[in-house]
Amino acid sequence: MRTYLVTGGAGFIGSNYIHYMFDKYGDDIRIINVDALTYAGNLENLKDIEDKPNYTFIKADICDGKKMMEIFKEYDIDRVVHFAAESHVDRSIADPDVFIKTNVLGTLNMLNAAKAAWENEDGTFKEGKKFLHVSTDEVYGSLDEDGGYFYETTPYDPHSPYSASKASSDFLVKSYMDTYGFPANITNCSNNYGPYQFPEKLIPLMINNALQGKKLPVYGDGKNVRDWLYVADHAKGIDMVQEHGKLYETYNIGGHNEKQNIEIIHTILECLREELPDDDPRKAHINEDLITYVTDRKGHDRRYAIAPDKIKAEVGWEPDTMFKDGIKKTIKWYFENEDWMKNVTSGDYQAYYENMYKDR
Repeated sequence: MRTYLVTGGAGFIGSNYIHYMFDKYGDDIRIINVDALTYAGNLENLKDIEDKPNYTFIKADICDGKKMMEIFKEYDIDRVVHFAAESHVDRSIADPDVFIKTNVLGTLNMLNAAKAAWENEDGTFKEGKKFLHVSTDEVYGSLDEDGGYFYETTPYDPHSPYSASKASSDFLVKSYMDTYGFPANITNCSNNYGPYQFPEKLIPLMINNALQGKKLPVYGDGKNVRDWLYVADHAKGIDMVQEHGKLYETYNIGGHNEKQNIEIIHTILECLREELPDDDPRKAHINEDLITYVTDRKGHDRRYAIAPDKIKAEVGWEPDTMFKDGIKKTIKWYFENEDWMKNVTSGDYQAYYENMYKDR
């Protein structure tokens, strides 16, 4: 039985990945989920699998290097899928320190723990071990509005403390591959959306606010472009890189779904009106009047667009979910899990939301 160590597995992408892996492999794998359960880590995301005998949750912080070493000593880890990261740009602008600690020093701890557990006396590494570092397209910077794509060879040009911290962690992984022959891959993905996403991110924020008749805050002119990827497609890509990717390679995972932010919001409003029954009182207030333009984010990158040519050619991956279909799936999930949304939008999240948007 292959054992996977998933960091940040109680978060949005991590929990979707764990669900995907159990759906695909069932009892043929074991998953150790390590998560510090910060504001975006939520064990409710995994309540349907928490009693599985081949699943173990460990509450721990990747910044605790000693604890990470202990986990590798206790379990015979075959694969690491490293999601754990601070990931919201606005938070990184307000508090860069925690992004450096988690994303850079935490990644260093994970590399050191895996290296210590997997390295042979002669400096080679045990057969079948692999470390997959999950990163972002934001490390590449910004593209012109009129064309071009991010490729694996695109020079790094991060513009926010978040993207700078992820770029730093990418370079750490690259350095371990080059210096030690450490068995690893890096994936850089476009913006994800889907079930279990914490509602500070654009799509769940807009769904939640629209359902409550709250304003829909849009940065600047709303024409910033992102490439969107349904989270299950990302999980599939990570698994395929683990299984078929060439060691030491970086793979971009993108959805070929470029959309302006304002276009996303119009699509959400349209889908909400389509999905809500006519007798639902919320339907009356879901309209474009809720859209409110706010002061633009500092250092706001204009356009991201990622080219997944390499992963398609070498690994055989391509996305299955068209954008509007994915939005409908996401909205349906939030309709069916309104208690989940209520639980995560109380307390600290509300205070954060007010702090970020009340004066804009």
